[in-house]
This record gives sequence, structure tokens and C-alpha cells, in this order.
Amino acid sequence: MYLPTDSSRVQVVHGGNAAKMTRLPLSERRPVVVIGAGIAGLVATFELASRSIPTVLLEAADRPGGKMRRTPLGAHSFDGGPTVLTMRWVFDELFADAGLSFAAHVATRPAEILARHAWPDGSRLDLHADAQTSAQEIGRFAGREEGERFLRFCDDARATYRTLEHSFIRGQRPSMPGLVRRIAARRAADLASIRPFETLWSALGRHFRDPRLRQLFGRYATYCGSSPFDAPATLMLVAHVEQAGVWLVDEGMFRIAEVLEELARGRGAQVRYASRVASIRTDSEGACGVELEDGEFLPASAVIAAGDSAALARGLLGRAAVPAARQSHRQPPSLSAMTWLVGARPRGFPLVRHNVFFSADYRAEFDALIGRQEFAADPTIYLCAQDRGASAAAAAPSVLESPAPGGDDAPEAERIFVLVNAPAIGDRAPAHAPFEEIEAGVFRTLGRFGLALDREGARIRRCTPADFARLYPGRGGALYGAASHGWRASFQRPGSSGPVPRLYLAGGSVHPGPGVPMAAISGRLAAARVLEAR
Repeated sequence: MYLPTDSSRVQVVHGGNAAKMTRLPLSERRPVVVIGAGIAGLVATFELASRSIPTVLLEAADRPGGKMRRTPLGAHSFDGGPTVLTMRWVFDELFADAGLSFAAHVATRPAEILARHAWPDGSRLDLHADAQTSAQEIGRFAGREEGERFLRFCDDARATYRTLEHSFIRGQRPSMPGLVRRIAARRAADLASIRPFETLWSALGRHFRDPRLRQLFGRYATYCGSSPFDAPATLMLVAHVEQAGVWLVDEGMFRIAEVLEELARGRGAQVRYASRVASIRTDSEGACGVELEDGEFLPASAVIAAGDSAALARGLLGRAAVPAARQSHRQPPSLSAMTWLVGARPRGFPLVRHNVFFSADYRAEFDALIGRQEFAADPTIYLCAQDRGASAAAAAPSVLESPAPGGDDAPEAERIFVLVNAPAIGDRAPAHAPFEEIEAGVFRTLGRFGLALDREGARIRRCTPADFARLYPGRGGALYGAASHGWRASFQRPGSSGPVPRLYLAGGSVHPGPGVPMAAISGRLAAARVLEAR
């Protein structure tokens, strides 16, 4: 990253246009204020503090993490958001650039089984981190030719990822013409690999004959809260990302947030919880500080807003910040979710760490979620057994509670996280929304797959789109920003800098997109903009 050292002005390319940014005077002692202690805000704070930039991190909640949250239930803590780490190189590089080792601070293990998938017809398929092993499993599941098609699919996914890694994922937000120029400058033939005008579902139809496999890999669209019938084929790159490594964090994903917060504090950053921002203030030079809900004003040399950009666009952080993300709230929202945390004793279905129970009609499911903005009658269910190991052989759970009476072979309670996709209607869901009915239906469906969860007397914590809307305001409980539908979607996300000087954006709703590693990259990009302007 280019850090200017002697010029009074620098030029930063943003979306193909040159935007001049004034260097702050050396006498400037106001800190950079970062709003939001999700992964993007934590990364930006850590990055700036590691470069001796005075930084204040403000968070409305009482702990770090944002969606990567530690959720207590009884005496135990659950991952209440993301459950796996991919693209670990993002954190390896972040720590290495600060003279540290990510592995020394966060204990991780590579997952051998990515997920166990089940269908209503009784069929099951494990997808493995090793592509050859998966190809063999797919061959037994759907025939040798489908296994061979899977390997060709992996080749396409690898080519797509390699084309976009440096030209799009790592870089400041490009325009579509700018992206084309970058790719063509490296290797013109790579342009064909990204297929921006083809949907993921259409691309999967070219790769696989078995509809179950199209359903399995179509689920990649839901990783960014979108429909496989509308999302671009570029999301095939998720297959390569998973094969490059899926990591389980021994102490829970929220440990990453805790470590970043601890290290940022150790390098001089101030972190303030229960500090809700009412507005971002501007003067003739741009963003100059923030006002808290209690009336306190914090002057700032720059502000990084690391929440959903739609909150800015809707004026939730004051009128002065609206132009920074003016179009964000006009884009269709991504999916929300309903989740359940359960301490329960599972019986029947042989769970691994990650399990997916597919609906009978995928198109009908997304017609409801996306087309009608309704809960699906027959949703696909994701279940994370958070005490299971990285492989089937290491699947024995740890003890959460004392075994129930009944002998040594009585099953033990485990931390179970259940999720179904939901429409982002948290800001307008009726008070009488049938959440209990939906919950009962989800657990009945698990029973039809042969999984019994002994919930009698168990603690259960449910989270609905309305809860997510309160936790992460701006977009009705959408968990991934705007939906990634159509080729324009990736270029409609805001970049880290825009029309309001000294106001920078980070998080899953801005470039390069949603997900833990992408949000972390956005935090680095925002910090880089701040450093370039000093």
C-alpha cells in the first residue's frame, strides 16, 4: 500500500476517477474515530494503531465482534454468527504486516469434512476439503461422470478466483470498465472465466446433471445472502476458497474479535463500548467528529463508519453522512435469518460439525424468500454442532452438561446452532409473525431427516429478522448488505472512500463484499485510505 511521505497532496484512484485528498497538518492531534467493533472496524482500528495513529473505536454493544458475536446461553458461549474461517491468508497477512503471527494468537484447525448434506429422499453426501476425495464421494453418490464434472467445476472456480483476487478482491473498488482493463492487462483470456452476465444456477446447470449437486453448490449464493437463481456465476469461486482451507477456531470465531481488540488496545487504541453514535459531523474540510447519543462530541481527524452503509444512506448517522452511501438503501437487501441456539442431546442422524438439510424444492424456497419476501414453507436448514471436531473421526462431542440419568451411554448435551434463511423484513414484520410456528416446523423437519434433538428442559435462544434489525440497523435485518443479484451488484457497493472527505466506509455492505475475510479486507482498505491522506 502506498503511504505518502513528503507531498502535501496525494491522488487516490477510486472507481476510475482521481479524488484529491488533503494531507492533515503535522500538528493534527485529533484521533481517527472508528464506528462499529465488527470485524471490519476491529481490523481498521488494529491497522491504524499498529502504525501509531491515535484511534478511538466506538461500539454500541457491550463487547466486540458485531455479527461475529459470542452469545451466552446458560453457562456456555456459542458462536452466534459465522461458524468457520476461510481465506485465512487475510489474517495471516494482517498480523504479519504488524510484526505478529496470527497462528500464535488464534488456535485453528483445518476442517477435513466441509459439510454433510442430506436430502428428503434419504440421500447424503459429505463434501471434503480435498477435491479428489470429494470427487470420489460424488462418484459414489451420483455416478463417475458427475465426479469428473466436479473436478472440472473446481478448475473453473480456481480460474475465477485467481482472476478476481488481485483485480477485484484485494483492490480498492473498481468500476466494471476498470476491472476489465485490469484483467485484460494481465491476461485477456481470463475475461472469459468470470462470466459476469451468467447466473450461478445457469452455470451449475452446465457443470452438473444431478439436480442435488446443483442445489448443493447453489448454496454458495446464500453465503452472501442471495439467491442462486439471480446471483452471478462468479460465486463459483467459493468452491476454490473452501478447498484452499476451511478452518475451525478452537475457542470460537469470536476469539478473533477478542484478539484484535486486545492487540489494538495494546498498541494505544481506545475502545469504548455502550457508545452509540447519533451523528457524524462535518466541517469545510469533511468529517470532523461524531456526536454520541448522550450529547458528547468527539473531534476526529477522520471517521471510519464500519456498519451497514444503508444506515448512513437512511440518515441514521446524521444528514451530513448521507451522501457517502446515498444509493445503498435503494438496492434490494440480502437475506436475513432465523437462528436457534440450543443445548440439546442429538439422536439419530450422524451429525458432523457442519450439516445441511435441503428443502425439496429449491426454486420455491427462493421464490418465497426473494420474490414474495416471505418465510419459506420448506426451508433448507443449516445446523452447526459446535462441539464436533474437524473430521468424522473426531466427531465426539465435549460435555456441556452432566449426562442425563440412564447409564454411561446416555448422550451428552451439545451446543447446537440452527439457521434458516429469512426475508429481511425485520423493520416491518408484524408483531404476530408466526415465529413459534416456524420454529416448530424446522424441528419437525429435522425429525423427518432422522435427527431428534431432546429439547425438553433445554435452554433455547431464538433470533429473528426483527432482532437482527435492532442489532444491525439500516436494512431490515439483512445480514450481508445488499443482495448480490446481477452483474451490477458488485459495482454498486460503496467503496472505502466517496464524496464526503475524511469519511471512510468499511464492512460487509461495502467493497469487496460480505463474509468475515471480505469484511476484514474492507477494514484494511479503509485504513489505507486514512493513511494515504495523512
